[in-house]
Formats: sequence, structure tokens, C-alpha cells
Amino acid sequence: MTRPRSSKFSRTRAQPPNRTTPHPTGPTRVNNVDALDPIESVNTFIGTKDEGNTFPGASLPFGKAHSSPIGSHYAGYRYDDQQIRGFGHFFLSGAGCWEQGGLVSILPVTALPQSFDHKRYATTYTHDGEVGKPGYYKVKLDRDITVECTATTRTGVERYTFPSTAKPTLLINVGQANDKEPVSASSIKIIDDRTITGTVETQAFCGGRPYITYFATRFDRPFTQFGTWGPTGPKPDQRESQGGAGLRGAWATFDPGQVTATTALSQVDEQGALNNLEQETSAKTFDDLRNEAQQQWREELSCIEIETDDWDERAVFYTALYHVLLQPLTGSDVDGRYRGFDNKIHQADGWTYYEYYSLWDTYRAHNQLLALLRTQRSKDIARSVLAIHEQGGWLLRWAYANQETNCMTGDPVTPFLVDLWRFGHLKGFEEQAYQALKQNADGIPPEASRFQGRSGNPTYLTKGFVQYDKRFPKKGQDTDPHHGASATLEYALADGTLAIMARALGHTEDAERYEKRGLNHRALWDNSVTDRGFTGFPRPKLQNGAWLTPFTPQGPEGFHEGTAWQYQWLCQHDVEGLITAVGGRAQAEARLDDFFAYQDLLVDPKRTVREKWVVGPYDYYNQFRYNPNNEPDLHAPWMYALIGKPEKTSVVVRAAQTLFVNGPAGVTGNDDLGTMSAWYVFSALGMYPAVPGTGEFVPHAPRFTKAVIHLENGKDIVIKAEQADVTRTQVVQRISSGWRNKGKDRIELAELQSGTTLEVDLHTLSN
Repeated sequence: MTRPRSSKFSRTRAQPPNRTTPHPTGPTRVNNVDALDPIESVNTFIGTKDEGNTFPGASLPFGKAHSSPIGSHYAGYRYDDQQIRGFGHFFLSGAGCWEQGGLVSILPVTALPQSFDHKRYATTYTHDGEVGKPGYYKVKLDRDITVECTATTRTGVERYTFPSTAKPTLLINVGQANDKEPVSASSIKIIDDRTITGTVETQAFCGGRPYITYFATRFDRPFTQFGTWGPTGPKPDQRESQGGAGLRGAWATFDPGQVTATTALSQVDEQGALNNLEQETSAKTFDDLRNEAQQQWREELSCIEIETDDWDERAVFYTALYHVLLQPLTGSDVDGRYRGFDNKIHQADGWTYYEYYSLWDTYRAHNQLLALLRTQRSKDIARSVLAIHEQGGWLLRWAYANQETNCMTGDPVTPFLVDLWRFGHLKGFEEQAYQALKQNADGIPPEASRFQGRSGNPTYLTKGFVQYDKRFPKKGQDTDPHHGASATLEYALADGTLAIMARALGHTEDAERYEKRGLNHRALWDNSVTDRGFTGFPRPKLQNGAWLTPFTPQGPEGFHEGTAWQYQWLCQHDVEGLITAVGGRAQAEARLDDFFAYQDLLVDPKRTVREKWVVGPYDYYNQFRYNPNNEPDLHAPWMYALIGKPEKTSVVVRAAQTLFVNGPAGVTGNDDLGTMSAWYVFSALGMYPAVPGTGEFVPHAPRFTKAVIHLENGKDIVIKAEQADVTRTQVVQRISSGWRNKGKDRIELAELQSGTTLEVDLHTLSN
């Protein structure tokens, strides 16, 4: 873990609001707390509105368990929810598909409710005094009950403060989670007067199979009354309840006073949950655990220091970094055991097994940021992915717990693993990883497999494209032929990326084959299609090779969560091929100008991005402009730089950054397990990994006058841009470093990993 470092440069004039009452719309500080403490710079409410789908509660970096309020929203919490149904212990930050929204929900009450349906016993709450900081959350419920939350890696912890005259009661609900992913079976057992254990069986989201979570909850003092409930109603003094779907839970009533509840999770067994509970929280008070959690976050967030005079700028940046560092989640228990994709128990000795991989999202920015900042964790992530292959027989796409959901399309695992190799995180496993990737690229899983793999390979390998076929059978939520055109582009990008690894490892024939297949996106280019004055677009093909008819580049057919306008740029590994297809660099530039409404950006960037770009998180189709809310065209601003117009990249990136603000609606689209936040962190620092597998970063104008990235190898990356001014439209004139004192259009990974100072000269455009 990175040791926090003192900063010699960051004593800026930046100060948070001078108040002692926390407020959820911005970061706050208690008097005498250093304003530059990264804990005070984070606002965990950012992204809790407008489908950002983040959660405000407590967690640890990459933690397995959490403690956060749950309401009616499918992600667990939404800032404008009117009621809280309980405090749950499992969340995915920013997921675009519904999930459990809390698991093992605990709600404090002063009397047993008439109904044990959490929709009916939910309580109102107030945002006044609500606090959301890394490792700590606080809220006041009705009946004058205050709840504080903290966490360890594998437990969520709440401290419930009741009115002095009240008789505290806690409702532990295991039969309900998310309305769209209901609990299919559950059990609860009162072990003694302080301990409750049980199980919750739910379905992995978006078409996955059911899986079981074990839990153990322990209170800091004994309860005096208890009971359980099931579908037939409450049973006072009954210690157990179990069965299939339906209402189920337990209650515990205490003598007056505060009560602390600690809930540990495990996918292994009950003993795993009890071990996690004992080893991470034994003999520690709530305040001890909160202080430890916040210190861990302080150390994690100190990996980057920024210089800015603007407190909101600090909040947006450090909250984005915070969201990046939430996932993937720790999968192994404290004893190293974890449940694998063969549903057997395995042991991780000397390393941590991680799970929950939204690869279609995270391969585009999140993976590379973790690979740069968190070396040891990235090595364990790579090892975890290979363990999934060993146990499940195939590589993943969107893995949820120990389930493959087959959600989304394409082949994201290839650029994901190749980038981890490029960053040096597969040492000792290079050939194992390559053979797994080769199997995935050249084959298709057997019918009995849970994994879909490249389901479009039958036509892709023989004809060079994935056919568009809505009738194609599927395993899980999605399948590639349902989105044949975008799947073809994703496969080609993956092949071009894999070719880099193949050649470096000495697999020359494979490299040549994958390089050739990396050009398969060209097979979909149809020069007969015109739209908005431009000729030529990627177009879906049917199995017999015929074009899909009718077709419009703004339509939904053949593209997953996007259109031909947005997907035409997904060939950043073959820029020259794209330039040729569109008719030259001038035509490519003109097409990008129209795509971004570039001339309008120069006049009023903040208004243009909200009125001319795609503005809804799920507004995927009938579009011809940049969609900053979704992943397929996240790299598109850097296509300007790749065609030789880097100054326009800076203009577009600066405009896009205005969508990230210090408030609950401050994330654009779903945060998708930290992907949008990773985009922001890279964009604010002034470099972006636009081409997977290359280890190259494309530069643009940084937001800060100075930033320092502390790497785990002890080296620092210093980025200086003395003229940086976010109120103006700026472009890069020159970048110099210890490596090359000349203008640069790429920043190499080797330079960053060895430590470097990048001096960025900026030029302000006159509007």
C-alpha cells in the first residue's frame, strides 16, 4: 500500500467552505482539519443522481463488503429517494444494470412494524447533516435515529444512536434486496445473544445464474428480545427461518443506548463470514474502525497530488479517483479461500483474488489507470482473471461473483489482459495468458460452457465479419450476432491488440494472422452510405455477406448501445485505414468536427456539450454526435490527435470535463465500476491510453498547474502546466521532459514508470 507523502507544492489557496455542518452537495471539513487531506476532498454523493449509480456509504478500497443506505432505486440509493429501506452491505459502484442493491439490510426502529415488507416499513430521512466521506457515512432518520457507517475490507459496520428513552430494535432483512433481482432463497439463524448468521441466494445481474452469499452479523452488546419472520409472519423467540422466495428476516431488541452492528460477507461458507468478522473487527470500536478505514483511504488517495485553487476542482478529481479505487472487489476471505467459477473452493496463498469485472466498460480507461497506480493489485487482478480461465475453462466478459453473465458484446478481455501484460503485471504468467487469449480469439466455447466467448467467431473467422442476426441463440443477456457490426469492430480491435503481444512473445505467425484480422473493421465500410454530407460508414452484414437493408448510420441496427456514427471511431489501432476510408485527413477532420459540433464548442463549450451532444445515459440510438455518457466512443476526442490535430483533442476534452461537477448529478452516464471516473482522472492529468496494448498515452491540455503521481516503485510522474486555466480553452504547444526536449505526440509507458517530469506549455485560444 502506498505510504502518504507530504507535499511541498500543494499548499495552495484552495479552501473548502468554512462550515462545520456537513452538506452532501460538496466536500466539507471540520475546523482544524487540513483542507488538503484527500479524505476531506471527496464527496461520495457525486454520481448518486441521474443514473450515475454510485453509492454514498462506507467502503474500503476494493472492499468486498460495504455499509450504505438502500432505497427504491435499482442501484441501491438515489439522492432524491424519499425513504431508506435499510442499510445494506453489498454494492457495485456505477453499474448500469440492476443488482442486489444492498444484501442483508438492517433498519433501526423503535417498535416492530405491522408489515415486514421493507417497502412498507421504510423510513424517511433528511439530507441535513448527511455526511458522505471515504470510509464514513452519516444520516438522520425519522424518530430521531442517527446512523453512522464504516467498513473494513470484508465487513460493513453501522452505529445506531436512538433517543435516550427508546428501546432500540434492529430489523435484519434477508428476504428482500432489489425489486428487479429478487431474492430466490434465504435463511437466518440466531446463534447467541449477539450473533446472527444466514444466507441470501440471488441471481447474478443481467441474466446470470443464482449464487449464495453467506453473512454473519455481530452486535457490540447483547439483545434482550428477538424473533424471526417468514412468509407467514413474525415468530417471537424463534431462532431460525429458512426457505425459498418471500419475506424473511429477524429482529433484535436492546436496552436503551447505542448499538453497533458489524456484518461480514463471504461467498465460501458461514465459517468464512465468521472468520472475516472476527479477524477484521475483533476488539475494535466503531471509532477505531472508522479511523482505520479513513487512514487506508488517505493512503490510497495520496497516490496523486494536484495543485489547484478551486475547491470544487479538488472534489471532482478526488471523488473520481475514489470511485476508481472501489473495484474490482476483493473475492477471497481472510484465510485466502474463495469460490471459483467451477463452484469449488480454492485457495489464494500470498495474493488476493478479485472478482466483479465489467470488462466491456473497464478495458477502455479504468484498467490502465489501476495498472499505472496500483501495481500489486493489478498483478493480482491479472492472476484472478487467469484463475477464472483455469476453473471455468474460458475467459470472461462480464463476471459477477463466480458467474459469467455474458453481458455486453465483443471481446473486452483481450485488450484488458494485453494491457496488463504491457504494464508488466503478467510476469511469470505471460505464456499462460497468451494461450488463454489465443483460445478465446480463435475458438468458441462448447455448448455446455457458461461462457459465450466470441459467439460471432464462426462467420468472423471465415468471412471477416460477425453477421447481424437477431434470431441468434444466446447464453445470458447479450450475444454478438445481435450486434454484429459493433462486435466486428470490437473483435478487430482485440485482434490488433493481441498481435502486439504475440509478436513480443515470439509467436510471429500468430502475430501476422492477428494483424491481418485487426483490419477486419474495413470489411464493414460501405462507401454507398451517406449521412449529413459524409460518405461511407460501417454497416452491418447478414450471414450471406449482403448489407443490412434498410440502414441508416443513426439507427440502432447492428450496434450495441450506439450507432455507426459513434462506432466508426473504434479502429484507433488502424487510423490510416480509417483516413483512407473517409477520403483523407481533411475529411476525417471535418467528420470529427461535425461529430463534436466543434465550432460551437469554441464559442460556448459548456452549453454545447449539454445541448448538442448526447445528454441521456441511455439515449444510445438515433444519434450522430459524441456520447460522453457511454463507453464505445470514450476515446473519440483523441482521434483528432491520432489524425494529426492534437489541439482539437484538448478543446473537446476540456468541454467534456464540464459534465463532471461537484454535486449528486456530477457524473456523466453510469459510472460503470469507475470507468467514467477513470476517464476524468486521465483527462484531468493530460494524457489518455487511446490505443490498447501500445503502452502509449496521447497528451492533451492538463487541468492543473501541477500534479504528481506517486508510483508504487518509488518513482514520481510530475506534470507541470503553469499556464493551466480551466476557465479558458487551451491547447498544448509543446511538451518537454528528461527523455526528449522536443514537442511530443505520445507519452511512453516506460518513461512514466521510470519517473519523469513533463513540462507542458499551453496556448489559450481566443474565442
